[in-house]
Amino acid sequence: MTTWQPVDCHAHTTMSDGSLSVEQLVARARERGVRPSVSDHISRDVAKAIASVDEVRAYLDVLDQFDVLRGGEFCWHDSLWRELPADVTVRFTHRIGSLHAIILDDGRLVHAFSRRVPPDLDPDSYMDAHIDNLERMAREMPVDILAHPTLVPIPFRELDPELLWNDARETRAVDALRGAGIAFEISNRYPPHERFVRRAVDRGVRISLGSDGHTAEQVADVAAPRALARALGVADEDLYDPARHGSRTTGAARA
Repeated sequence: MTTWQPVDCHAHTTMSDGSLSVEQLVARARERGVRPSVSDHISRDVAKAIASVDEVRAYLDVLDQFDVLRGGEFCWHDSLWRELPADVTVRFTHRIGSLHAIILDDGRLVHAFSRRVPPDLDPDSYMDAHIDNLERMAREMPVDILAHPTLVPIPFRELDPELLWNDARETRAVDALRGAGIAFEISNRYPPHERFVRRAVDRGVRISLGSDGHTAEQVADVAAPRALARALGVADEDLYDPARHGSRTTGAARA
């Protein structure tokens, strides 16, 4: 009988903005007793990302050479994920969606890693737009995991997350994920507050572990996310595992 191991569903290599090769990432994960996946950035709006359909094919060709889960992290606001043909999407074991930017009603983009936001955009207005984008992403984007669910622009990160993510916003978010069958990532790099994760668990949203690792120190470090999931009553075997639960993006049934 195969011994259960946690899966790091979200980690990066030198094929996007990580510092490890695929071989080094696999070795690092095995050192930590974690099953590895590679989920490099696939977007035209991220520096050092895979930015075309041909580049996605080449990326998957590389991953096929390793015993590794084949993921990809796609930006909701970027159109590349819409352009992938079916013969490419079926090669992924799982796909991750990220709100690296949200689209305002007037078409402006607000990037999560920007140090400035529009002067007319207060935190409440931003969060209203953020939830609107999350719900639309859940309806339209064929992904298995929402990465770092609480990621917000840099100027808002010092605010109390339990005030930004009030009960109504958390409820809308977990209902959208539940309805779409998208897992909630407990990110080691951008940890969500416990109340939000508990709400997702209580609503029946599957939980995913992700280091969002870019370096040897970060890759496969999912101990804290796993501990939080366990503290909230999530069985190890219920944590999202593409090999066990399948992928909604490739037509595979989930357990």
